Amino acid sequence: MTDVAVVGSGPNGLAAAVTMARAGLKVHVFEAAGTPGGGLRTAELMEPGHFHDVCSAVHPMVLASPFFRRFELSRRVPLEVPELSYGSPLDGGRAALAYRSLDRTVAELGRDGAAYRRLMEPLVRRVEGVADLTLNQLLRIPADPVAAAAFGRRALEQGSPLWNVRFSQDLAPALLSGVAAHAVAPLPSITAAGAGLMLGALGHAGGWPVPRGGSAAIARALTADIEAHGGVVETGRRITSFAELPPARATLLDVAPPALLHLAEGMLPARYRSALASFRFGNASCKVDFILSGPVPWAADGLADAGTVHVGGTRAETAEAERQVASGRHPDRPYVLVSQPSRFDAGRAPAGRHILWTYCHVPAGSTVDMSDAVMAQLERFAPGFRDLVVQFKVTTAAGLAAYDENFVGGDFGAGRMDLWGMLRRPVLSPVPWRTPLPGVYLCSSSTPPGPGVTGMPGFHAARHALKDMFGLGVPDLGYRSP
Repeated sequence: MTDVAVVGSGPNGLAAAVTMARAGLKVHVFEAAGTPGGGLRTAELMEPGHFHDVCSAVHPMVLASPFFRRFELSRRVPLEVPELSYGSPLDGGRAALAYRSLDRTVAELGRDGAAYRRLMEPLVRRVEGVADLTLNQLLRIPADPVAAAAFGRRALEQGSPLWNVRFSQDLAPALLSGVAAHAVAPLPSITAAGAGLMLGALGHAGGWPVPRGGSAAIARALTADIEAHGGVVETGRRITSFAELPPARATLLDVAPPALLHLAEGMLPARYRSALASFRFGNASCKVDFILSGPVPWAADGLADAGTVHVGGTRAETAEAERQVASGRHPDRPYVLVSQPSRFDAGRAPAGRHILWTYCHVPAGSTVDMSDAVMAQLERFAPGFRDLVVQFKVTTAAGLAAYDENFVGGDFGAGRMDLWGMLRRPVLSPVPWRTPLPGVYLCSSSTPPGPGVTGMPGFHAARHALKDMFGLGVPDLGYRSP
C-alpha cells in the first residue's frame, strides 16, 4: 500500500517526498533516469576522476531556503562557502567583487560604495523577510512587510531605466547586472532586478555554497532521508499516465505543465487544461564544461577566489547580450555564468587539473554550439585561457531539453521569468500547487517560487497535501545522526 506517489526526483520532488515520509506516510518516488536528482547530478562527463555538475553547481539559496533549513542540509552535506561570493570582470584587469562581507564590498567599490550600501544593506539586514517574500508565492501577505516594501522599492528602481541613477562609476552597476542576469530576462526588468537583489542579499548574508562532492551530494542526502523513513526511490521507471501509478491518497508531480497534460489526458477540466497549454517557457542556455590544466588566469586580482563569476563586461554590455537573446539572436559576446568548483573542492579533479562549469543564454530551442563565443569571452578577461583547455563538452539548449523533460526548449527555470510568469505559475491561484484532480499536486519549478535549488515548490505542495489529504501538519525534518 502506498500513501504518496511522487513522479520525478529533482530537488523539488525529493523535498516533497522527504516531507511526506517524515510525516510517517508510505512514499514511493518514480524517476525515469538511472539516478535520482534531476538538476542535482554530478558525473564524469569527459574523463575519469573529473566530476562535473550536469546542471546546477553553486547554490545561493540553500542556506536561506526554509525547507533546507528545516532539513539541516549543512549538517548532512559539507558546504564550501567562498568568502568572495561572486564577481564581474571588466576590461583593463578590473573587477567588481561581492564579498560575504558587505563592508569589504562597499570599500572596494570606490565612490559608489556608499550608494551600493544604501541599496543592499536594508535587504541584508532583513534577509529572512526577503527570503519569505521571494521563496513563496506572491499572492499572499508577507511575513515581514517592512522587508517586502524595501525589496519592492528597490526592484522597481533597478528594474526600470532609473537603474543607474544611484551610481557614477561602472563597478557597482556591473556587479548588480551580472547577478540580475541569472533570471534569463531582459535588463532592466522587475523580475531580473528582483532575482538579482535577492541573490545579492544572500551573497552578503550567508554566501553562495558549493557542495563538496558536487551537487549530487544534495540529492544523495535527500534520497537517504527518504529511504531512512521507509520511502522507496525507484529509478529507471518512466511514468506516462496515472494508470501506471499504484493507488495512492496523494500524488505529487515534479513535472512541467506539458507532462501533466500528458499524464492526465482526458481528466482535467477545460479551463485548467487551457491554462496549462498556454503556460509560457523562457529562453534557454548553452552549457560548456571544461577540463583545464590549471586555474583560470583571470586578469583581475582576487577574481580567482570567487565562487561564481559573471562574465559579461559592463552593465550596458550584459544588457545588450540579454536583449539579443530576448529578440531570438545568439550574441557574439554573450553573458557567461562561470564557476570553478575544483578551486574549493580538490576532490573534483586530479592534482594539477581543474574543472570549469559555464553556460551562456541563448534563444529557446537553440541547437547552436556557443563554445567559441564562451571561450572568447573567457579569453577576453583571462588571457591565456585557451592554452589551458584540455577538453570541453557542449550541451546545447536542445540538449538540455533532451536531458530533462522539465527543461522545455532548454529553459532550466521551467517557466518564463517575467512578472506574469511569476504570478501565473502555472495558474493564478492562492494555492497554485493544488490541481483540480483530488489528491494531485504539482511541485516542479513551474510552481512558486520558481527556479533554483530551494526545495520550496516541493515543500509547499507537500504541506498542502498533508493538510488536505491526511489532516497532518508539517513534521520535523531535522537531521538525526545514524
